[in-house]
Amino acid sequence: MSRLDGKNIVIGISGGIAVYKVCQVVRLFKTLGANVDVIMTENATKFVSPLTFETLSARPVVCDMFEHSGHWEVEHISLAKKADLFVVCPATANILGKYANGIADDMLSTTLMATRAPVVVCPAMNANMYHSASFNANLDTLVKRGVHVVNAESGFLACGDVGDGRMAEPQTIVDYCTNLLCPQSDLQGKKVLVTCGATSEKLDDVRFISNYSSGKMGAAVAYAALERGADVTVICGRHTAPIDLRAQVVNVETTLQMFDETVSRTSDTDIFVMAGAPCDYRPEEVSPVKIKADELTVHFVKNPDIAQKVGELKNSDAFLCVFAAETDSDEQLARQKLDKKHADLAVLNDVKHNEVFGSDYNTVTFVTQKGAVQYPRQSKLQVANLILDRAIGK
Repeated sequence: MSRLDGKNIVIGISGGIAVYKVCQVVRLFKTLGANVDVIMTENATKFVSPLTFETLSARPVVCDMFEHSGHWEVEHISLAKKADLFVVCPATANILGKYANGIADDMLSTTLMATRAPVVVCPAMNANMYHSASFNANLDTLVKRGVHVVNAESGFLACGDVGDGRMAEPQTIVDYCTNLLCPQSDLQGKKVLVTCGATSEKLDDVRFISNYSSGKMGAAVAYAALERGADVTVICGRHTAPIDLRAQVVNVETTLQMFDETVSRTSDTDIFVMAGAPCDYRPEEVSPVKIKADELTVHFVKNPDIAQKVGELKNSDAFLCVFAAETDSDEQLARQKLDKKHADLAVLNDVKHNEVFGSDYNTVTFVTQKGAVQYPRQSKLQVANLILDRAIGK
């Protein structure tokens, strides 16, 4: 039995040069046993003919809202109800703008509006369009509504430029969709501990010091690990990102509290992902009353290094991932952290040149003893799954 046997996938194709790649996407889905229906916009048919997709899918291709289909079903409602998964690839700035803003003026946008199936979009466009404020605002709107994104990659573009905006490769798209429809259970029986959010260090009864962490990266790791069958504990400081209720959540305030809760679990944890942002320093003294002074000098003391202690105490076969949030993309700093903390993976974030704090996306470099791999901008959920893939040796 193939992994997608009996699954109904509707593929919406909008007009872009990447349409030719969708032939392979359809073929791969069919190989996995899925039933595939294709909807094409008028512009998409100018790149690859509907006959090609009819041949590959063994199904009629729908292009025109008013074309007589030979039966009495309302076509866009029929496909919307039929879909177990709706995939838009390539997803141009135009179709994503329509979808984000509730515009339904052709078969593809109308069926998208009508479906209750999970939707995956695969953006493809010129680099300037991909980084434009309007496109990213539309994409953020869709992400907040629960739409899944297989981010574009970097490479040669049809316009002759080199940069972001190249549609993800067919195998990447099919792998993502397959895991969405048929979640992996490769972490079944594993215990995963995630630190998440920012710690706070009290100055007095009114004030504290902290940092900008939203907890989104930690929340994404927890969700991804739960989806893959793990038993997940989240040691959680201040955060704005919702934590999946299936996880065991341990709320803390200070770095010392996060240290104690994390270190106490080192003996029976298989995977540690230190996505939290503990304060490195705390005030030497905490005022018992609100501080009132024209000038204020605060003496700080160093907090213990949570990740380093975990690296020293964890079982030899346990996996430790640490994060290096730097204001420059210095792999050497990440490598030093990797060595100092006895970690298996250091995830380097350039917080100066990339949106990190509070964003749903990140651009990261994975640093290990074997070398470094830089990834294009992608969702934090995708980064989370890449981390977990490393943890189990994929």
